[in-house]
Amino acid sequence: MTGTYTRSKELFERAQQSIPGGVNSPVRAFKGVGGTPIFIERAKGAYLYDADGKQYIDYINSWGPMILGHAHEPVVKAIQDKVANSTSFGAPTELEIAMAELIKSMAPNVDLVRMVNSGTEACMSAIRLARGYTGRNKFIKFEGCYHGHADAFLVKAGSGVATFNIQTVPGVPAGVSGDTLTAPFNDLEAVEKLVQEHKNEIAAIITEPVAGNMGCILPKEGFLEGLRALCDREGIVLIFDEVMTGFRLAAGGAQARLGINADLVTYGKVIGGGMPVGAFGGRQEIMQHIAPLGNVYQAGTLSGNPIAMIAGYTMLKELKDNPGIYKELDEKTAILKNGLNEVLEASGTPYVINQLGSMISVHFSDKPVTDFASAGAANNALFNKFFHAMLNRGIYLAPSAFETWFICNALSKADIERTVEMAAESLKEIL
Repeated sequence: MTGTYTRSKELFERAQQSIPGGVNSPVRAFKGVGGTPIFIERAKGAYLYDADGKQYIDYINSWGPMILGHAHEPVVKAIQDKVANSTSFGAPTELEIAMAELIKSMAPNVDLVRMVNSGTEACMSAIRLARGYTGRNKFIKFEGCYHGHADAFLVKAGSGVATFNIQTVPGVPAGVSGDTLTAPFNDLEAVEKLVQEHKNEIAAIITEPVAGNMGCILPKEGFLEGLRALCDREGIVLIFDEVMTGFRLAAGGAQARLGINADLVTYGKVIGGGMPVGAFGGRQEIMQHIAPLGNVYQAGTLSGNPIAMIAGYTMLKELKDNPGIYKELDEKTAILKNGLNEVLEASGTPYVINQLGSMISVHFSDKPVTDFASAGAANNALFNKFFHAMLNRGIYLAPSAFETWFICNALSKADIERTVEMAAESLKEIL
């Protein structure tokens, strides 16, 4: 599977003449791992095919939404049928209602849902709503958690910001970032301290219930429960950013899997089967403050467009009707984890594997990875070598040590065995 990436290199050179850095989202540039990004031509099931015709086993899955695999036939067929009626109307459709009803039937504690066009929009709108509802301006986020690229979220964000080591983002005014308070993920004491220091000023606490933007980081026992109790006590809105975890960790997302209810939940591309889409929803008492019911304004011409809605509806309906899919995903990810454990242990290099459901990450660290600081302290230069060694062997991992991997159900046991075998070869090569 090793070889040159001639066509990808040509395309990257051409792209840089017209697109900033040659990419439309920074982490795609491979700056975090070095080398030239791979240009993808098509994908099917668990496989990607690049511009040079090489096949890869895919562990990104469009950053999460391809739970059933790429070009899943019922989703493709539904889009083809729907697109003949036009791509968007800018007017209400029955399909939007069906989609909202489906989300409500799957996700706990969601009374009303508003469709938007991206995870960034969903998180931005949820914060605005929390501020409008509480009459307060400040909010708490966690170091290394990424909630999209709205100004207020780019303070100590993970994901691409961490990959590029950008700690202070030019273009974000101090006045905006001044209302963003940060604490280390999994540090309940630090949150308590912030709440006491800013008594009656905090509108919301937003978190990824299982972080995916500093690798896969699980909440420590009692952490989310502590946030819930704190928010109840202080009249703070608890927001779960389920752009990654929603409908992936369980049919009801992290809320269902971990048994913790948030006040507001945000979703992203997963509810559109990979189409550009997002949503936020939650308790009626809060959601009724959104226009036109209330005075908190939010709008979007393409929100709830029929193509994204039919793609998302088709996929979520299949997940709801076939709960066994989640058991299969868990089993496949466990096989991958066990296989990687064996080869990493045999290699003698320090490592940590974090995993919950079909989210997993490998960190070359001799200490537990529980927050952004411990993720950053790992041997990420070794990860970069591992990434390229795996890529050359046809295994496509996220091009950053600060990203979780995602498993899709189209992945076969043979694919997993091959991945483990290639991991052993890669470690032998780089160590």
